[in-house]
Amino acid sequence: MRYSKRLIFLKGIDHLYRNLTLHFSSSVPAQGWCDLGGLVQGRFTLPAASGKVTPMSKLSLDRILQSQGFGTRKYCRSLIEDGDVVIDGVTQTNYRTTVETDGLVLHVFEEEWVYRAHLYLALNKPANFECSRKPSHHPGVLTLLPEQFTWREVQPVGRLDHDTTGMLLMSDDGPFIHAQSSPKRHVPKIYQATTQEPVTDELVALLLAGVQLHDEPAPLAALVCVKRGEYQLEIVLEQGKYHQVKRMLAAAGNHCSALHRSAIGSLTLESLGIAEGEWCYLTPEQIALLA
Repeated sequence: MRYSKRLIFLKGIDHLYRNLTLHFSSSVPAQGWCDLGGLVQGRFTLPAASGKVTPMSKLSLDRILQSQGFGTRKYCRSLIEDGDVVIDGVTQTNYRTTVETDGLVLHVFEEEWVYRAHLYLALNKPANFECSRKPSHHPGVLTLLPEQFTWREVQPVGRLDHDTTGMLLMSDDGPFIHAQSSPKRHVPKIYQATTQEPVTDELVALLLAGVQLHDEPAPLAALVCVKRGEYQLEIVLEQGKYHQVKRMLAAAGNHCSALHRSAIGSLTLESLGIAEGEWCYLTPEQIALLA
């Protein structure tokens, strides 16, 4: 009896396999994958080329709110049940409702939120803010962002000293953060430095030739170094070492009294049009300029 049931089970599996094979052979479109939703219950598509299973972009409403940083799943469900979430003019009260995330616009507490799988931000950092999730002596840069971004674990890409101002990238995308902050990544960054002593031609020449820092195996040189005023210097670096501009100026016999980062790669703070203390979302085109 057990054997016959097992045989029936195996025949059922074989029948399903044959149906799947027939489905693939007869209906795989030109792009190389097909939706198995009509054969297998679930929210997945199977790319034939890679064999990987990829979730579709339809999620329950409570999951969407949680992913966007509105709090715990329990709290997000209460927001929905209390009628605080509106989509396309319709108040949502069922947290189990599944919604397509592509192009989704939510209104939560009458405020508009565009669904974003990941956040890519640029902040015009003011002085006296720390680039740390647990600041010790000054407010953290996360206090300049919406509270939802903290829930999403947004963090700075690299660091600026608390007294350094200018462009700071921020994201909740781990691979993006790692790639952008990797020491192997040589992307030029433009700084404006105010010096304590007058800028001389000798200082510029020395920074271009390279100065030796005590914990570095070889001298570090600026890619570009231009005098912009009696006490103003524009420096372009690609190494991104700890306190590099300040230490290079000190090694060259001067000191940095103020420092501002105006660009990363080909993306300039001026082009973003954000004032000190303001932030903006980065578009794919702007992210491409960081390369």
